[in-house]
Amino acid sequence: MKAFPGDPARRGQYLSLGPAGFHTLAYNEWGNFNADKTCICVHGLTRNSRDFDWLAASLAQTGDRRIVCPDIVGRGDSDYLPPVSIHAYGYPQYISDSTALLAHLKAEAVDWIGTSMGGLIGMFLAAYPHTPIKSLVLNDIGPFIPKAAIKKLQSYVGNDLMFPTLWAVEEYLRGIHAPFGILTDEQWRHMALHTARKTSNGYTLAYDPSIGKALRSVEAQDIDLWTIWDQIICPILIIRGAESDLLLPHTVEEMRKRGPGRKGLVTVIEIKEAGHAPGLRAPDQINAIQNWLAKQA
Repeated sequence: MKAFPGDPARRGQYLSLGPAGFHTLAYNEWGNFNADKTCICVHGLTRNSRDFDWLAASLAQTGDRRIVCPDIVGRGDSDYLPPVSIHAYGYPQYISDSTALLAHLKAEAVDWIGTSMGGLIGMFLAAYPHTPIKSLVLNDIGPFIPKAAIKKLQSYVGNDLMFPTLWAVEEYLRGIHAPFGILTDEQWRHMALHTARKTSNGYTLAYDPSIGKALRSVEAQDIDLWTIWDQIICPILIIRGAESDLLLPHTVEEMRKRGPGRKGLVTVIEIKEAGHAPGLRAPDQINAIQNWLAKQA
């Protein structure tokens, strides 16, 4: 296993607009800043941009892409929304912020890699006419999400936890994110370091607890986005954790049959010993993405 590749070559930020005014969003950048093609990697619901350090560093080695990994609002180094607008934590805001990022980057040809929530944002963007999304990697997410998976998220997202040490943070993450699959000790430590915020009383998680409040403010139900899926016309790589309880096998089969799947634009790979969602840190997972992207060039 390759050792931690180091910190991003550049950090940036940009402004976007929400119900309570402007907020600042952060991103990390790797690769060739002058490349014509941009790869944007977007994390899951409670995660942040540093989940992609191994993947971004590997993608950067080809020199033909600019790789940008944003922190979605309320996560990582991006602003938290004020309490009066916590219900803005949702896809309309995330899509608006992502559109502002595309404009900030002047990105006209984009490979979008999204884990869970990040994949849904990519799906929405890819479905619009004249989209700059030219290829889409969906990490354990699709156009149907079962009610049971939503209820599971509601049970733990946004719990206002406090940890005495970074080791306690790591222990918690090893439990809650065990479905990421096999990670090295170094990768778990890296995750803990970039998931924790230091406070006067210890450590908290690096996302706004209000995200959980917004999630629990609506009754859990199946999410059906098949009409969005049917509008996508770019090549798609679906990565599924073999033990995933969110991206179900019959959903993947339906994705193969309709929309971009019907046009022969869908490729599927399954990751053993992983659930929701594969960590995208192991060499085989990184190589699979690199090889697929190379075929889209």
